[in-house]
Amino acid sequence: MKFDTSLLVSDLRDMPALTQAAEAMGFAGIWVAETAHDAFLPLVLAAEHSRRLSLGTGIALAFSRSPAVLAYLAWDLARFSQGRFILGLGTQVKGHNERRIGVKWEKPVEKMREVILAMRAFWDCWQHGTKLNFRGEFFKLTLMTPFFNPGPHDYPHVPIYIAGVNPRMCQLAGELCEGFHVHPLHTARTIREVTLPNIEAGLAQSGRQRGDIELITSIFVVPTDDPVQARRCEADARQQIAFYASTPAYKIVFDVHGWGNTAEQLSALAARGRWEEMPGLISDEMLAEFVLQGSWAELPDLVKAKYTGLLDRVSYYFPFIPGQHDEGWRATLAGFA
Repeated sequence: MKFDTSLLVSDLRDMPALTQAAEAMGFAGIWVAETAHDAFLPLVLAAEHSRRLSLGTGIALAFSRSPAVLAYLAWDLARFSQGRFILGLGTQVKGHNERRIGVKWEKPVEKMREVILAMRAFWDCWQHGTKLNFRGEFFKLTLMTPFFNPGPHDYPHVPIYIAGVNPRMCQLAGELCEGFHVHPLHTARTIREVTLPNIEAGLAQSGRQRGDIELITSIFVVPTDDPVQARRCEADARQQIAFYASTPAYKIVFDVHGWGNTAEQLSALAARGRWEEMPGLISDEMLAEFVLQGSWAELPDLVKAKYTGLLDRVSYYFPFIPGQHDEGWRATLAGFA
């Protein structure tokens, strides 16, 4: 099981030092999310200032960029990183697409399928000289002249990992992708009963095996070495779980455990902006399903006991910040090594 970390980058000037510290610490890979900042720009600097780490967007938004723009970004990063780049994509939910990003929300699974296939059509054109001729419901891409063709390079296979919660997106990942980002709002039971069966259905459809796809996620953990930090981490986890569960698209996770009414209550509170009341609805029983608690040194064995056979690479939900809990990170990395 590979152990990765996420990096929060609010200032691009910090990225070289963050990357070098993560590589020196011994993480297998780093992931950059697309929240308040672009996910791709930091990875250019990460590629320049690392030699071993895998570098992934975790995740970048698929529908705010055309397949062509995504194809160019990924192609250049694959070349520059010498094959270490992983293109992680997600749909985001309807409200953010329409009201924050300003793009049309339409058939997300079908559209994500076309984004993936269209990007691969560009890459095949650039690497092998095949004619660009992608025709789908959402995209018709048939023009590639020499001036706009970046040409072949030595790292043409760009792994695509998509993110999702619901069955059809899991099936799409199994059919077409090299990896799948399991949402942080998950339990071992939801992976076992919802995610994996649908991943395997997609794999069967394309004649692939379980070993042909990596499942990755961020895990809520509470390191217990420092009681003050432990209480803070538990409160943060309870708040984040409540926030995620208030999103209707993620209700399926609560439904599996019979907690659908709680998810509906959380959605109602979020709609009225009553954020401070929401963590109180996350019971200790719920918390135990979502969160692992133990010392930094104990957490790796707890992670492996819970997720071996379900996940291939993991990270903790909070980011690595050099100089904060370095001894704890080293203890955890020793357990994964």
